[in-house]
Amino acid sequence: MRRRLLLAVLSAGAALLSAGVSDRGSATEAVLPIKFGGPFALVDHNGDARTERDFHGRFMLISFGYTYCPDICPTGLNTMANALDLLGEKADRLRPVFVSIDPGRDTPAVLKEYLAQFHPRLIGLTGAETQVAAAARVYKVHRRKVVLAESEGPDDYFVDHSSITYLMGPDGDFVTLFPHGVDAETMAGTLAKYLS
Repeated sequence: MRRRLLLAVLSAGAALLSAGVSDRGSATEAVLPIKFGGPFALVDHNGDARTERDFHGRFMLISFGYTYCPDICPTGLNTMANALDLLGEKADRLRPVFVSIDPGRDTPAVLKEYLAQFHPRLIGLTGAETQVAAAARVYKVHRRKVVLAESEGPDDYFVDHSSITYLMGPDGDFVTLFPHGVDAETMAGTLAKYLS
C-alpha cells in the first residue's frame, strides 16, 4: 500500500512538473487526489517554536531529510539553493524550509551548522519524535530507520525517506511539488510562474 502511494505521488509529481499546474484545478489543470500539508508544531534551527501558521503570507518551499544523508539531501538542498539564487528578488516571496526526519541526531544546533553550507535563507525545523512524525504524516513523507548489520553504535544508521519538495501557497495550501532529480533551472522556472 505504502509503495503504491509513493509511486502515485511520484507519477503525479512528474506530471505536475511537466504541466506546471497546481492541485486547485481548472478546466485545463490536473488535480491530485492526495492532500499534502497541514498543521505542524516544530522547533527551528535557532530553537524557536514554529507552526505552519508562521509561514502563511509567503510561499513555502519545503523538503524533508536529515543531515547525515549521504547524497539525496545534499543534492536536493543544492538544487533548492541554486533555484533561490536564480529567482533573484522574486525569492523574497518564498520561505525555503528543510524539516529533519531524524530528530534523534538533528538538534537545532546541528541543523543550523548544516544548512549554513547551502543557503543563508534556509530554515531548519526539527522537534521531538512525535512532532516530526506528525509533520511527516501530513506531508505524506515516508521515513524508515535502517540499521545495518555492521553498525558500530546506536547513532550509526541511515534513514530511508521520500525526497519530494513541496511548494505551499501563502494561504498554506498545497500548490505543486518537485520530484528528486529536478534541476535548479526547472525548479526556478516553475517557481517564477507562481511568484509573479
